[in-house]
Amino acid sequence: MNTAQKSTMILVGEHEPAHPLPRKGKRGFGRFALALTAFATFAFLYVPIGVLILFSFNNARNSIEWRGFTLQWYEKMLTNDALIEAAVNSLIIATLSTFGATVIGTLTALAMERYQFKGKLVWDGLLYMPVIIPEVVAGVSLLMFFALLGIERGLLTLVVSHIAFSMPFVYLTVRARLADFDRRVEEAAADLGANDWQTFWRITFPLLLPGIISGALLAFTLSIDDFIISLFVNGQGWNTLPIYIWSQIRKITSPEVNAISTVMLLISILIVSLSVLIQRRNEK
Repeated sequence: MNTAQKSTMILVGEHEPAHPLPRKGKRGFGRFALALTAFATFAFLYVPIGVLILFSFNNARNSIEWRGFTLQWYEKMLTNDALIEAAVNSLIIATLSTFGATVIGTLTALAMERYQFKGKLVWDGLLYMPVIIPEVVAGVSLLMFFALLGIERGLLTLVVSHIAFSMPFVYLTVRARLADFDRRVEEAAADLGANDWQTFWRITFPLLLPGIISGALLAFTLSIDDFIISLFVNGQGWNTLPIYIWSQIRKITSPEVNAISTVMLLISILIVSLSVLIQRRNEK
């Protein structure tokens, strides 16, 4: 066999691929297994939430037994003075802490992105710590910190604590926005005669605003939903909504608690959806 014949056999001789594809039956089983795993995962995550929402309309005092549809638990929720007080407390704390976390987080992100200084990597790592440390550890450390300073637990301790754990999330959101920021726009404004203050308010701030709003919404959601840290640092008369729900569950599982949890869930979904819409609109 000459060289030309060998070359012909190499090019057109064998039609079997070097790595044969799996058979159709194996591919079908693999797809079925993946689909089943995905379905089981989503069911594990969302079926309990669906049951919670369903039994918030249950016409029975015992929330485990279904006895028909009713809206009485939502009506009682709206006339519950203790619940309303806890909800107002949560809104006050979330509003104040969101404002503080947004201002501090935005300014910190600008400083870390725009300036070079000694120990920058260390400070950058420290800013991630509140995100990764357990909330129990954060709650105990904050409680000891306020006790050493002699600060009485109440609104101040709650707001400061919520700023402490939500500010890093604002920082990370704004920092991600700054990573894609085109500095040439600011340079063009400076060339046209704008000073640093005018450049910030007319150029930098409007371009960063979608990221700032997303971070603020995230901080607000975290503050509204927080339970562990609030349980450690709250004072008399400043129970938040999650603490109120926990105190009610300790006594008896009432459909009213299901109604409260459903409303909180809807508020959280609304806030997160607004944040996602803002981010997508900004990307477009």
